[in-house]
Amino acid sequence: MPAIIRPSISHPSSRLDGTLALHGGGSVADSLPELAPMRRLIAEKLVPKVLDIDLHAEYPQEFMQALGDIGGYRGAAATEFGGNGLGLKHIIQVMEEVSKECLSSGFLVWCQTACSRYIQMSDNQEVKQKLLPAIASGRILAGTGLSNTVKSCDTIEEFRLSARRVGGGYIINGVLPWVSNLGPDHFFATGCPVEGAGKDTNDLVFVMVDCRQPGFKLVDCAHFVALDGTRTLACHFKDAFIPDAMVLSHAGRTADYVRRIKPGMILAQMGMGLGLIEACAGMMRQANRTHAHVNQYLDDQAGDIEEALQKARSVTYALADELNRDPKADLILDILKLRLAGGELALRAANAAMLHQGAKGYLMRNPAQRRLREAYFIAIVTPAIKHLRHEIARLEQGCGCN
Repeated sequence: MPAIIRPSISHPSSRLDGTLALHGGGSVADSLPELAPMRRLIAEKLVPKVLDIDLHAEYPQEFMQALGDIGGYRGAAATEFGGNGLGLKHIIQVMEEVSKECLSSGFLVWCQTACSRYIQMSDNQEVKQKLLPAIASGRILAGTGLSNTVKSCDTIEEFRLSARRVGGGYIINGVLPWVSNLGPDHFFATGCPVEGAGKDTNDLVFVMVDCRQPGFKLVDCAHFVALDGTRTLACHFKDAFIPDAMVLSHAGRTADYVRRIKPGMILAQMGMGLGLIEACAGMMRQANRTHAHVNQYLDDQAGDIEEALQKARSVTYALADELNRDPKADLILDILKLRLAGGELALRAANAAMLHQGAKGYLMRNPAQRRLREAYFIAIVTPAIKHLRHEIARLEQGCGCN
C-alpha cells in the first residue's frame, strides 16, 4: 500500500500572507454605494426571517427574488444579457452582505450566481439568450448540481449520472442526492460523462436542466442540522432528454469549459466565509462589552480574527479582479489555498465566537451556535477542506488538476 503523502498545511493567516504577496492586497472599500440597496433589503426582508430559515427550514424565496430585482446577481452576467458589468468581485461582495446575517441565504446567492456564470462561460448563445437574463435578474431561480461532477473529476467519488448522445441532444439517467436552490419551476446545471467516451474532463457534457421536464423529478431528502432552508433535494433522471439548446458544453470540448468555470466557482464561495467571519468577530466584540475581563484569556481575540479577515478579503478581491480580466488565468492553486484558508478561518472564528459567548451561545435564539453549524458547512461543502488539501497536494506534486 503506498504511503499517504500529507501536504504541509500552515496556519490560515500564513497562507493568506503568501497569496497576498503574490497578488497584492487591493483596496477594500468599507461602504460601496452599489451595495446600499442590498443592505437595506437584507435588513428589511431577511433579518426578520433568519430564525425561521434556520429552525423551521423556511426557504427565503421572496428575499431571493427581491435581491434579484435590485441587481444582486447581475455581476455574473455580461451587460448584453442583463448583467451590470461589475463581475465576480460584486458577486462575492453581495454574498458577504447576505452571509453576515444568514449563511443559508448566502449559499443560495452562491447557487444562483454560480449557475449564471456557468451559462455566461458557455459558447452556446441559445442557452444564454433563453435563460441568462432571467436567472441574472432573479425571475428564474437556479441551482448548481456540479458537486458530484467536480468531485468525480478530482477522483474523490464516482459519477452518479451518465448521458447518451441521441439526435438533437442527450438522454440522461441517474440520481444526484443533494442539489440546492431547487423547486418545481427552477433550473440547474450539471455535468456527467457520455456513454462510449472516456471519463476524462474533456469527455463530459454540461447541461441545464428544467425541473419541470419529462423524465426528471425532485425528491425530498434527509433534513440537515444547518442550512435546511436551502431547498436541497434529490434529482432523479430517468431517460430525461436534454436538447442541444440546453447544452452548456458538449463532450470533446469540456476541458476548456471547466478551466473557465472552476476557478470562479470556488473563489466565489469565499463570499460566504468572509460574511460569516465578520459576523463572528462582531459577536466577540459584543460579548466583550460585559466579559472582556475573562474573554481576554481565550486564544483568539476579535482583533486577531479581524486582521485575518482583512487579509482574506484583500486576496479574494485581487483574485476576483484577475479572473475578470482573464477567466482562464492560471490561478487555480492560489484559489484552492485561499479557499482552504477561508474554510479554516471560518471554523476558527465561529469557535472563538462561541467561546466568547459562553453558556448564552447554547440558546436557540443566540446566533453563536448557528454560526458554528454554518462554519462546518463552509468546511464541508464541495470543495471540502479534505478535498482542497487533496487537490493542493496533487498540484504541488505536479499531478495536474482537471
